This record gives sequence, C-alpha cells and structure tokens, in this order.
Amino acid sequence: MAKVRGDKLYVTVPNLFRCPISMDVMRSPVSLCTGVTYDRTSIQRWLDSGHDTCPATMQVLPSKDFIPNLTLHRLIRLWLLSADPPSPDHRPSADHLRALLPAFDHDLAGTLSKIAEFAKSSADNRRLLAAFSGFDSAVVRALAGSSSKISPSENAVFLLDSVLRENGNPDRIRRLILDAREQCFDSMTSVLRNGSLKSKIETVRVLEFLACDSQSKKSISETRGLLPLVASLLKDGQEELNDAVLSFLGVVSVSHSAKVELVDCGVVAAVSELLRACSTAAATAERCLRVLAVVATCAEGRAAMAADAWCASAVVERVAKAKKEAAEDAVAVLWSLCCLGGSVKVRDDVAKRNGVAVMLLVMQSGWEEHVRNMCVDLIKVLKGACKNGLGLELGCYDTKTTHIKPC
Repeated sequence: MAKVRGDKLYVTVPNLFRCPISMDVMRSPVSLCTGVTYDRTSIQRWLDSGHDTCPATMQVLPSKDFIPNLTLHRLIRLWLLSADPPSPDHRPSADHLRALLPAFDHDLAGTLSKIAEFAKSSADNRRLLAAFSGFDSAVVRALAGSSSKISPSENAVFLLDSVLRENGNPDRIRRLILDAREQCFDSMTSVLRNGSLKSKIETVRVLEFLACDSQSKKSISETRGLLPLVASLLKDGQEELNDAVLSFLGVVSVSHSAKVELVDCGVVAAVSELLRACSTAAATAERCLRVLAVVATCAEGRAAMAADAWCASAVVERVAKAKKEAAEDAVAVLWSLCCLGGSVKVRDDVAKRNGVAVMLLVMQSGWEEHVRNMCVDLIKVLKGACKNGLGLELGCYDTKTTHIKPC
C-alpha cells in the first residue's frame, strides 16, 4: 500500500516482509528451528558473532541450521513487482547523502553507523558512495576525529576500505589521510589494538594502500610504534590477517630504520615459525619469503635469521615449491645469509638440506642473470660444506649437467 505525505509518495512495507533484526525487506528469507524467519545476511551475522539464541524469542537454539522460506520469498517478490514505486529501496538519494555528510561534525558515531550499514547492504551502494562527491573527505575527517572511540573508527576504516576497493579517488584519499596523518594513524592504531578481526584486516589493507611511494612509506614507517603493532598481529594465528600483515610489511619496510625496528620486535621469529608450519598455505609462505628477503638486506636482519634455529632450513624447503617471484626471494635470502653474511652455521644447515641440489634445480628454470649468479655463488659456498660426495667442480660454473645451461 502506498501513502502520500505532503508531495512525496511512501511505500508501506508489510511487517511480515521485514527482517526482525534489520527491519528491512528480506531479500533471502530463512527460518530457524524456532519458526521465526529472518533475512539470511542478518541472521548469519548474528550467529557468526557467537550467539546461540533466536533474536526474536531469545530461545536457546538446539540447532543453528536454517532453511529457505520459499513461500515468503515468492510473496515478497510478487509484492515488489506490484508495489508503486517498484521496490522499497532504502538507498538514500543524492540529496539525502549530501545532507548526511555535515552530520559527521555533530553526530559522528550515528552518521558513520548509518552509512556503514548502507554500504554493507550491497555492492551497488558501495559504488554509489565511492562516486559521491565529498564522501571521501568526510570519512577521512571522521577517521581523524574518532581516535578515542573504537566503533566510529572501525566504521570509518570499513568505509575507506570499501571506497578504495570500489575504485574511488585513490590519490585524493591518500593525500587526505597523509595530510591528517597523526590523527588518522591514531584512530587506525586504536583499531589495530582493540578492534574486531575484520576491522584489523581492513586497517592493514588501508595502510598498504597508502604505502604507494617512498614518501608515504616513510611517513607510515616513522609513525611511532605502528610497525611493531602490525607485526605483533602475526601471533593471532588468523590466516587472512596474517596474509594482510605480511603483504603490508613486504611493501612498507624499505628504510633501514624500519627493517631494524621489525627485527627488534621479533618479526624474524614470527615469520620463520609461519614459514615452517605444515599448515601454512603456499600464498602465505610466499609472503613470508618476501618479508624475509626485505629484512635480509640489513645486517641486523641477517644476524636475526642466522640466530634462528629453523629460518634458513625453512627457506630451503620452500624454494622448489614457490612461484618464480617467491623463489627468487628465497634465493636472495639464502645468498644474503651464506654469501653476504658468511654464516657458517647457516651454510651448514642449508647444505644438510640438499641446498646444492635445490640450487641446481632452481637454475633449470628461466631466470634473470642476477638470480643465476646468486645460485652459482651459493653452490660454490655450499660445495665446501657438502658432505654427500657430490664432487662438483664449479670454479667457472663448468658443469657436466647438460640440461643446465652454463652462464
């Protein structure tokens, strides 16, 4: 049924069609064992947050399974087709969004919550926000002003992450955040310390997005305590969070001071443990190799890796399994430790792990000259430590292995 208020037409939504949680029209109605029907997205979020009760009745659920309510789904579809206007789209109009933006200044938490819920409901909504003039600056302003409140900070980070992934104006957003660097980073630090797992992942992704050039990487790495805080998240054991953190650290750690700071906070041990874990996915292992390759370019990093009982052997184990770029990182780590760092202990560990054979295997693939040269250097160094009687004569990389081309 439609009602007229003033000069505007409103659609009256039957209560039966509204989700008891979101109060919006259900797009995919499902019923719990209690008989109450909810929108699938809303009830799944309720159950995933750890609840074991029916939100409407508060009965303890003997089963968290739900089944589609096909009859109600058909009724809602028929109603949507017959309603005037065609659907009760709760999406704010351009005028509505424009009116909401100034509200950031006097109702920060409430406005962020409303817009975050709007963005979560569909990809179309996120694209609308990404294209809306002034939205990016309003959210950055909100992020800068919400450092003492975790919920607004989480919503601001979520909205920024959503806008970035929907191809907003990336250069403008970077500039806005870096211009308000201290306040924005305070808010992101608060989320990294006290936010939900999802918010932490989104925050690390936003930080990696910001690290697009040497100046921005410098700004991030010089923020007191930020890199150690991000690195400490590797201990949480969450795969998606680990991947985000490793990807960020592999990008941002370009200065010597940043690398030393990471070494001092124990990143080598954390990455080494991840790398040697049997359950570590290939993509995660490759990110581990990238971080180690970056840290290995400083003496402090090489010393930490040499002192770690398992780091070098874990790298050797992953060389042959990694994709080309990650395998190159692994070779660079081993070369840094055995040739540049000259660690006898590491050389012996690598040799015991059939390091010579691994390097020969690596060289069968198409590699750039500098990688082949590192492999040759490694073979020469490892030859002296090798105790398995290979008898390789590689003074000029003269080999009788015909399927490996000499330099």
